[in-house]
Amino acid sequence: MSSSQVFEQSIKIKASATVVERCFTDLELMHRWLNPVLRCEPIGKWNTEIGGRSRFIIKIPLIQPTLKSIVIKREPGLIVWEFQGFFKGNDRWECQPTEEGTRLLNRFEFEIPNPIVSWGFNNFAASWTQNDMAAQLRRFKRVAEEIYQKEC
Repeated sequence: MSSSQVFEQSIKIKASATVVERCFTDLELMHRWLNPVLRCEPIGKWNTEIGGRSRFIIKIPLIQPTLKSIVIKREPGLIVWEFQGFFKGNDRWECQPTEEGTRLLNRFEFEIPNPIVSWGFNNFAASWTQNDMAAQLRRFKRVAEEIYQKEC
């Protein structure tokens, strides 16, 4: 087994924690900020409560790598998806209210069991993944602030 890795990033959003939470629990809103090569599909009915299942598919022609996920922790302003596939680990999204709005924390903790895939990821995709997480948070911020402005 490879050792666990953690990528953690946060962003300040000028929107309420309620709006921010809706952006990571509403599937339609999620698809507005997810990387365009990534698709999230529910397994059964879309559900972000504990036990809710989904799959994240990387839209690469022919192979389309997939991570199956299940919600393992859910509280107001917090969701943790556990996933299995070419990665094993979890993806935590947490709202932290501030005076100016909300600080959104995204913590991606994982291991890659296959040593060849792990080597390839660490040598070719790790920095891209971290940069993509930052870009994703910027897209998230735009969506949340746009919704918040419309509702105010």
